[in-house]
Amino acid sequence: MYDYVIVGAGLFGSVFARQMTDAGAKCLIIEKRNHIGGNCYSANLGGIHVHRYGPHIFHTNDDAVWQYVNRFARFSRFSYRPKVNFRGELYSFPINLNTLHQLWGVTTPQQAKERLEAERVKIEQPANLEQWALSQVGRELYETFVYGYTKKQWGREPSELPCSIIRRLPIRLTWNDDYFNDRYCGIPEGGYTKLFESMLQGIPVETEVDFLSDRCRFESMGKSIVYTGPLDRLFDYELGASDWRGLRFKHQLISQPDYQGVAAVNYTDAETPYTRCIEHKHFEPLECDHTVVTREYPADWSVGDEMYYPVNNDAGEALQKRYAAKLPKNYLIGGRLATYRYFDMHQVVASAMHMAKQQIRSVETIYPLRRVA
Repeated sequence: MYDYVIVGAGLFGSVFARQMTDAGAKCLIIEKRNHIGGNCYSANLGGIHVHRYGPHIFHTNDDAVWQYVNRFARFSRFSYRPKVNFRGELYSFPINLNTLHQLWGVTTPQQAKERLEAERVKIEQPANLEQWALSQVGRELYETFVYGYTKKQWGREPSELPCSIIRRLPIRLTWNDDYFNDRYCGIPEGGYTKLFESMLQGIPVETEVDFLSDRCRFESMGKSIVYTGPLDRLFDYELGASDWRGLRFKHQLISQPDYQGVAAVNYTDAETPYTRCIEHKHFEPLECDHTVVTREYPADWSVGDEMYYPVNNDAGEALQKRYAAKLPKNYLIGGRLATYRYFDMHQVVASAMHMAKQQIRSVETIYPLRRVA
């Protein structure tokens, strides 16, 4: 009998399991895939740590979260500075003074501010992603950096998408081209899988086991179930399926020391079928005569496919609430899939730590727990 049966060996499930195990609880992790780490999983290919499900850069302003992940791995210093390829022309990205210099020849923040003000489309209350982008940067920047990429990524016109999707995109009037402004940013040395192996040391994990195929047995094994999978699948889609976007990854080993000179190049025209090309050796600088690149192809999603990006429209939000209302009382949920939210990694770590603290306070009278520092 376990105190917690945790469904999913991704970031939320692993952090929660570590915290509760350190507090004295007995945990079991069930993982459907053949590996731990969820979408953070990295595989060693020719000495290069390949991010198999897209690039993951850990960044945060939270001291506690940064100290926590550094318990399990040493992080290299890394700044994410992707480039944009628009019909063969390369630009600095995210949009910054260098980008505007490349496009318009401006050289000072004041010149950039004045040009942007002249380019912006006057829209008082933007109702969708397209209107918001036009109101911020104007037609030329929108068509160069936003339109094609967004249409490929989401499989629909930007005018059909909410503003919230793009509000995270930085727009700067300085020469700063670092995508993230967080105090801490890095990649775990040796890859993410090594971090998870350290985090899960001493905790039983069963991989290639589908919780839902033997749900009654696993439920009987735990006082509480921590579920990190999609709620619609938990209830066999009886109320309908949530809307997601999928991805396909094409990994390629290339016999040359460097392919594109940077970790990521985004392809923002609508004609190129993939959204970006990742060269993994630039996450952890490595001198070798070969390299590995991954191209990401957005894909329509259907039941049974891997889920990557939730389409958080009104219908999807309403369906999520209806499923959440059906959860048994001894179920806890967390992570991207179960909450139908796009999260950065530091947000997942913080939420798992928070839930663990809540559990420690609520169950310490049932069995002895050693408080987590």
